[in-house]
Amino acid sequence: MSATRRQVLATGAASVAGIAFTGAVSELFAGTAVAQEMGRSGYGPLVPDPDGLLDLPKGFRYRVLSRTGDELRSGEGEVPSNPDGMAAFAGRRGRVHLVRNHENRADGKIGVPTVEGLTYDPMGKGGCTALELDGRDNVLGERVAIAGTAVNCAGGPSPWGTWLTCEETEDKAGTNGYTKDHGFIFEVDGADPHRTGAVPLKAMGRFQHEAIAIDPRTGVVYETEDAFDKPFGLFYRFLPEKPLGGLGSLRAGGTLEAMRVPGVPDLSVIQEPGASFDRVEWVPVPDTQAKETPIRLQDFGKKGITHAQKLEGCYWGDRSVYFVSSFAKSAEGSAADHYGQVWKYEPQRRRLTLVIAFGPDTDIQMPGESPDNICLAPSGGLMVCEDGGGAQHVYGLTRHGELYEMARGAENIGTPEEPEWGEFAGVTFAPDGDTMYVNCYTPGTTFAVTGPWR
Repeated sequence: MSATRRQVLATGAASVAGIAFTGAVSELFAGTAVAQEMGRSGYGPLVPDPDGLLDLPKGFRYRVLSRTGDELRSGEGEVPSNPDGMAAFAGRRGRVHLVRNHENRADGKIGVPTVEGLTYDPMGKGGCTALELDGRDNVLGERVAIAGTAVNCAGGPSPWGTWLTCEETEDKAGTNGYTKDHGFIFEVDGADPHRTGAVPLKAMGRFQHEAIAIDPRTGVVYETEDAFDKPFGLFYRFLPEKPLGGLGSLRAGGTLEAMRVPGVPDLSVIQEPGASFDRVEWVPVPDTQAKETPIRLQDFGKKGITHAQKLEGCYWGDRSVYFVSSFAKSAEGSAADHYGQVWKYEPQRRRLTLVIAFGPDTDIQMPGESPDNICLAPSGGLMVCEDGGGAQHVYGLTRHGELYEMARGAENIGTPEEPEWGEFAGVTFAPDGDTMYVNCYTPGTTFAVTGPWR
C-alpha cells in the first residue's frame, strides 16, 4: 500500500505524517505558546521571481549570499562549485557561521582552494567553505574551512557546534589522481577551521557517506550510505569511545555497526506507512576501512544485512533518528520501486518504522518526488529538498501532515526548448529560526530566505 503524492496531498498520508512528526516538533517547542500556532499550513502559492532566481510565497524575500565563481572574501580563490550539505551555528554577538559542503569530484569545475593546515589531499577538489554573517545576513567573511577532500555531499552538526562533512566516494589513493584514500568523515569548525584541520575520522568507516545525526543523550552517531550500485548502501551507527566529548573527541575511535532488520534484506519492499519492526539488530562491521571489499559487500554472517537504495538525509528529533531513502528502482537492482521513504528509528525501543512512502505511480510533476536533504523547521514539521526531474523545489511538511511548496528554482540552466533547474541542497535554519538558508547546486548559489515565518 504505497502512497502516491496525490494521496498525500488529499488525505491518506497526512495523518501518518502528522503523527510521526508532531513528537519531534513538540519536543523542540514544548510548553511554548508559539508552538500551538506554528506549522499548521503552508504560506500560499509561489510568486514568480522577476529576477529569475528563486520563487517564494508572497511576503518572503531572498538574499544571494554567495555564487560559484565569485571571489572568496578571504582572497584564497574562487567560490567553489557544487554547494551541497550545510548547517548554521551561533557565533558571538549574534553572528552566524554557515558551513557549506562542495560536492566536487576529481573533474570538478572549481575546486576548493588548498590552504596550508586545512588540506587533506592536494589532489582532492572537494571540501567546505564557511561564511560569517551578521544578524541581518550581511556577509562579513567567507573562507576555506577544509580542502583536499572529495565529493563532500552532506553531513550533520555535532552537539558541540561543529560540522561533520561526509565524503560520498570510495576512491583509493591512485584512483582519479588522488594521493590518499577517500570515503571518510571530517570534523570542521566553521568559526576557526584550524582548530579541526583536515583529519579523517577513520573509525567511523570508509564508504560512500551521505549524512549523519548524533543522539544528544548518548553520543551515538548514525550514518547513511548512498552507494550507487547493487546491493546499495547500509544504515550505520558509530559508538564512540568518548561520547559527547566535544571538539576532537571523535578522533579517539569507537565501534562501527550496521543495521540488520530480521527478514528484510532490502528496505524498498516495505511500502505501507506505519509498518514497524521491533527487533532491529546491529552487527559489527568486519573491516571498517574496506581495504579489500566495500563494507556493503562484506560478510555479515548467515543472516546477512539490510540494504537500501539512495540513503540520504538524516536528522535527530523526537528521541529518534530519521533518515531518507530518496527512491528505489527495481530496474537498477532494488527489490521494489518507490519515489521516496522517510524512516524513523527509536534507539530505546530498537524499533524501526516507515513514516511515509511515495509510490511509483506518482505524477512526476506533483510535489514530493525524491526527498533528499531534510531539516526540522522552526515552524514545525520538516523542510525537504527535492532531487528529481523537472522544476526543483524546497517543500515543507507541517506537523499536521500538509505538504506545501516553500521555494522553487527559477533560473533555467538548460534551454528554452529543454529547460533544466539545479537541485536544492543543504536546507537549514539560523539558530534564531528567522532565516532559512539553502543551496542551489547548479549554478552554485547560497540563499538566505526571510519572511513572515509563523
